[in-house]
Amino acid sequence: MNISLTPELEQFVQSTVNNGRYSSASEVVWAALRLLEQREMERLVRLEELRKEIMIGIEASDRGEVFDGEEVLRELRQEIQQADEGEK
Repeated sequence: MNISLTPELEQFVQSTVNNGRYSSASEVVWAALRLLEQREMERLVRLEELRKEIMIGIEASDRGEVFDGEEVLRELRQEIQQADEGEK
């Protein structure tokens, strides 16, 4: 497999090899691919967790266990206003 890099990426790879962290450009690319794979796996785990949380919310909503968002915000604003008035 052949890959093409932008001049900036090619310079980065070469400087990484020149700094001695990796012994070849191939090692740099392998390390980058392993990081990409790890990042993708973490993204998929987060996505699955989000899906589970959404399902929990949908199930709670189906059971009627929901809050009126506007009412919650009104109550929070009122509490903030009362706290501000209490500090004066």
